[in-house]
Amino acid sequence: MKERLVEIVNRFNKAKVLVIGDVMMDEYIYGDVSRISPEAPVPVVKVMKETFIPGGAANVVRNINSLGGKVYLVGTIGNDPLGKRLKKTLTKTGASTQGLIIDRSRPTTQKTRIIAHSQQVVRIDKERTESVASQVRKKLISALERFINRADIVIVSDYGKGIITSSTLKGIFSLASKHKKRVVIDPKVGHFKNYRGATILTPNKNEARVALGGVLTAKESIHSIGKRLLEGLNLKALLITKGAEGMSLFQKDEKVIDIPTVAQEIYDVTGAGDTVAAVLALGLAVGADFLSSARIANFAAGIVVREIGAATATKKELLKRIRSG
Repeated sequence: MKERLVEIVNRFNKAKVLVIGDVMMDEYIYGDVSRISPEAPVPVVKVMKETFIPGGAANVVRNINSLGGKVYLVGTIGNDPLGKRLKKTLTKTGASTQGLIIDRSRPTTQKTRIIAHSQQVVRIDKERTESVASQVRKKLISALERFINRADIVIVSDYGKGIITSSTLKGIFSLASKHKKRVVIDPKVGHFKNYRGATILTPNKNEARVALGGVLTAKESIHSIGKRLLEGLNLKALLITKGAEGMSLFQKDEKVIDIPTVAQEIYDVTGAGDTVAAVLALGLAVGADFLSSARIANFAAGIVVREIGAATATKKELLKRIRSG
């Protein structure tokens, strides 16, 4: 099996992936805490370092680039310095950013995480989450139409920031069907009813549970929830990530396959879902089946959760992890 997975990863440089979704910039402020503020019962963080990393759908792009795939990005940025910085950063990686639409009515989404002693102290979000205006949505679909024939597969990265609406999804599914492209969706709670038409979803355990409005009990197992989602949304497959418990793969007319985690240490799961969606799509794009693609995504997730903040796995790291088992 290892040889088969290695062979698939070595073909990632032939994959072409179209990503559409909520683009954002992640800011990480690292510092030390040695005292409590006299003004309020909160820690005082002495800033030591600041970094900016493309996040959301842009982090999916980073993961695909890191593993050698070609990627086209469709999304929005604000007419602001942060948006220009984000586009410039992505362009430097080799990603096609011609599908980035400037939305003058909203700022570039930014998430700021303050981290002290390897622990996140607080997160600050600067964003607008209402649905994008109809003229912006038309531009997004137009960009999608322009690039979809160049890609092997489509990833929808839904962070609930207003890009992936029911109307946008209808346009995505229509174009994907017309051009015979499979659609991988990293979903958002509350939007599941709109995902009928996708090939595969990659929710985490909590998202899958909330999607059905249920609570996990001995009677309502993750297997039961997964089967109901697979059937209810008429998906080809469903991959539920379960953190330290690994993943569960559901396919039509097949037994559920539980994939145990290969993560040796888990420091931060930020961005792990982006990695799973990216690697799963890369596998499918080069002809791998759902199970092989999911196994490779599991190895990649085991690498990125060892880092603080949104991380990516390199091809060299991924091959080493697969070979070592």
